[in-house]
Amino acid sequence: MRWISQIVLCCTLALAGTARADILDQVTTFTLDNGMDVVVIEDHRAPAVVHMMWYRVGSADEPAGASGVAHFLEHLMFKGTENMEAGEFSQVVAANGGSDNAFTSFDYTAYFQRVAADRLSLMMQMEADRMQNLRLTETDILTEREVIIEERNQRTENDPGALFREQRMAAQYLNHRYGVPIIGWRHEMSVLDMDDVMSFYEAHYAPNNAILIVAGDVTPDEVRALAMEHYAPIPANPAIEARDRVQEPPQQSERRLTFSDPRVAQPYVIRSYLAPERDAGDQREAAALYLLGEVLGGGQTSVLAGKLQFEAQKAVYASAWHAPTRLDDTIFSKVMVPVPGVSLEEAEALLDQAIAEFLEEGVDEAQLDRIKRQLKASQIYARDNVSDLANLFGRALTSGLTVEDIGAWPDLVQSITGEEIIAAAKRTFVRERAVTGYLMQDTPEVSQ
Repeated sequence: MRWISQIVLCCTLALAGTARADILDQVTTFTLDNGMDVVVIEDHRAPAVVHMMWYRVGSADEPAGASGVAHFLEHLMFKGTENMEAGEFSQVVAANGGSDNAFTSFDYTAYFQRVAADRLSLMMQMEADRMQNLRLTETDILTEREVIIEERNQRTENDPGALFREQRMAAQYLNHRYGVPIIGWRHEMSVLDMDDVMSFYEAHYAPNNAILIVAGDVTPDEVRALAMEHYAPIPANPAIEARDRVQEPPQQSERRLTFSDPRVAQPYVIRSYLAPERDAGDQREAAALYLLGEVLGGGQTSVLAGKLQFEAQKAVYASAWHAPTRLDDTIFSKVMVPVPGVSLEEAEALLDQAIAEFLEEGVDEAQLDRIKRQLKASQIYARDNVSDLANLFGRALTSGLTVEDIGAWPDLVQSITGEEIIAAAKRTFVRERAVTGYLMQDTPEVSQ
């Protein structure tokens, strides 16, 4: 169940961090002539900065048959350039007292360094170099391909919950690339080659497809001057256009699956639905669904925990969550891990009953007020971690939102009513549009 807890925690922290009406007070934005967007988040309490380069490209932008190439390229960006040897980038960062890393998701790929503020120019110099001058060898391809395959072995093949999630996402998204794992399908990863990588690099890595975020002990004027020096000379790629992905056809029948594995320690039932994401200028439905997730599954005082864990004492764990920050339709999920002796069929029925009672009873206003106060209180801590703020802006902006949308989100969440939450739940919880999955230890008997 570790991955479920991590997802819920990540969604909660990411959105809680936005619960501040004045989040834009410390933010300045501008755009270079070559199309690169720049976001500066000022925090002068410590002489350090976070330098992040976000590309508006992720695994959902990969060509069919080349799954995993976005993540593969992320690894290979730490190899050589015209000006640096393989591995030298991270060595220089470490030698200057900093740390660096990168990550890939469905909608973005990001690279970051944490360094002393007076090392910012050096970070920009190196990042600009690998944006345009990546140079790979066949040895790089072969060696790093083994690395990502081993990563899949460790994180996916050795985890029945991860394998189950892959199958559920493939059932959830029949047409959209969100149904393909970010790390890639193993049979496609194993044949990724130089042409796949360089074609992807040349098609997507350019200043007009990038967002530079600098957070920490800097001023907008300082960042502008350095960006003009290091990034402005890089030409835009005129072939880059707005992302136009294939979308899901209407779902007309519930999809169900079971996944059996002897390594499963805790069987559970999970149901998910396609749900609206946060859209630029139109975030209200997503805000209602986010609060629905908090009301139903946001901790030990939530509806599902109260009904299934404490009252009925039939669940080890019960929760629900909405992942709103995506470029395209996202999902709303609810899960129950039953206590020993309760079958998954019983657990599913209990979960359905708890949801039906909630929809009939409505939102407890005292609970909703408490949730909203907790979110508002989190604004006290929002300024304390510039890395979190940089991540917040990067994930939102690469998912199609604007700085204004990010600033509007906290007050919008506070304005959502209990009636709106119930209405959003009823629009979303349509059984014919659900994917229901059982993760179990033993293979079920097939009835004759």
